[in-house]
Amino acid sequence: MTRIDATFARLRAEGRKAFVSYIMAGDPDLETSLAVLRGLPGAGVDIIELGVPFTDPMADGPTIQRAGQRALEGGMTLEKTLQIVRAFRQDNDATPIVLMGYYNPIYNRDVERFLADAVEAGVDGLIVVDLPPEEDDELCVPAQAAGLNFIRLATPTTDDRRLPAVLRHTSGFVYYVSITGITGSAEAQADDVAPEVARIKAATDLPVIVGFGIANPQAAETFARVADGCVVGSAIVKEIGARRPVDAVLAYVADLAAGAHRG
Repeated sequence: MTRIDATFARLRAEGRKAFVSYIMAGDPDLETSLAVLRGLPGAGVDIIELGVPFTDPMADGPTIQRAGQRALEGGMTLEKTLQIVRAFRQDNDATPIVLMGYYNPIYNRDVERFLADAVEAGVDGLIVVDLPPEEDDELCVPAQAAGLNFIRLATPTTDDRRLPAVLRHTSGFVYYVSITGITGSAEAQADDVAPEVARIKAATDLPVIVGFGIANPQAAETFARVADGCVVGSAIVKEIGARRPVDAVLAYVADLAAGAHRG
């Protein structure tokens, strides 16, 4: 059982929904991102998605694109991202960390080496948005053999013919993208999301977490109510990008988490 599996088991036993947060590694600098990362569990975050900056983030909206650019300009790399995870694990061995990004940095590092390093650092799962199920042997299958969850995205355009391929090697949870488009580009509607979540849950026993278009505690509560939890990314990254103090960012996250946990 991975930390992700254990977290969902605990939440089910407590009758609570999950709150997942996303931040970009190295944004606006290594020290600040590590301080935010370390504070997220205390703010109520159940699972952390840690973005790996990349030069061509095709699925990300302007807010996360800018965060990635700030991180890259500050010298952030995949190796330094793993160093951040190692530093986090010095004080926290319970909260799951999922690396989210693109395949190119992993490929350049070498898949076998990356997986060994990720496990050693304390990574629990991967979301790699530009590797479709047809390429599962490239990273997904080796990652799961190494003990990492591989989380896939389902979207409003994932129809019943495509869904089995998406779910085949998915583990940990399913990330349902509530809108068509890039991150932070629109507000989702719970009435549209609920039947899609039900359709996915009818095809898998995995938790289904809703992300994209959630920016306030009320929305977090609404979407957590129709799924097993929710993800907030762009809204948090926007607060970090505004150079707000770490305590203020974490207070904002705590409000979002409270909303999700009421769901």
